[in-house]
Amino acid sequence: STQSTWGRNRFRLACETHKSRLLLGNGASELIDLIARCGTTVGGWKPGVSRCQYKEYERAAVSNGYHVLDSDDPSATLMCMVNPCNPTGHYMQVEELKAYIERQCPNRCTVMVDESMQPWLGPEWREDSLLSQSEWIADMARSKLVKIYIIHSWTKLWSCAGIRLGSFVAPTAEELEKVKSHQIPWSVNCLGLKFLSAAIADTEYMQKTWDCTTSWRESSRRHIEEKFGWKVYGAKFTSWLWVDTGSVETASRAVELAKAAGTPVRSGKPGYEEPTYFRFAVRCPEKQAVLFKALEPLA
Repeated sequence: STQSTWGRNRFRLACETHKSRLLLGNGASELIDLIARCGTTVGGWKPGVSRCQYKEYERAAVSNGYHVLDSDDPSATLMCMVNPCNPTGHYMQVEELKAYIERQCPNRCTVMVDESMQPWLGPEWREDSLLSQSEWIADMARSKLVKIYIIHSWTKLWSCAGIRLGSFVAPTAEELEKVKSHQIPWSVNCLGLKFLSAAIADTEYMQKTWDCTTSWRESSRRHIEEKFGWKVYGAKFTSWLWVDTGSVETASRAVELAKAAGTPVRSGKPGYEEPTYFRFAVRCPEKQAVLFKALEPLA
């Protein structure tokens, strides 16, 4: 179809731009570990704006011998940030993100920026992604020895958790080859590659994702804040809601009630150490109504 051809052509153009620096992997986790082991100097690791972010980066760093620093410590040799941040939903537009990296990494630092949830922004997501900043990334590597890797886990956007697909775009072709030399053969199998070819052409799926997510999320946000009086955080395009109930007991009870109803939510206590929060996914109104019904005793 015309849409499928358009989707393939646009993806092909993006790959042409980055192909000498693009590496596929067995989910983002494999690539995160590879970069932590082979793409930088072991030393201090720090998160982005907040320690409350996807924990795989800290796990990979610590397991490879890094010590954990505060987010504003300039001595770090590795900084990992998630944009938009999972679970908080905080989002930096591309110029704000660049300025933050320049402030936090003055020289000789490797930076991993996870943009896995950023394509939910809409059809023009690439324009607000670091993928659009190749010249700046090359200049940072050349002039400041700051090496920036852009990470994507595609299993979330394409709802294919059983098929492990991740990618990174390295700062230079030389850095890619250095990291790739440590990757096991056939990290992504034939089934995964076949799925990838089909998924990139499915523009109807992507358009429906963009059309539905923002409106469904806004409907859920209003219901949570008006019905329960809780505060919802996160950029309006994100595919989940980060909810502060204001009470450890209330958040714990919400998790229990949701699980009992078969609509589980994620507690903010394990790992993130935010016991008054929970996180839940954007869903169609009919399915979300089941969750909201289960939470009614807390209203």
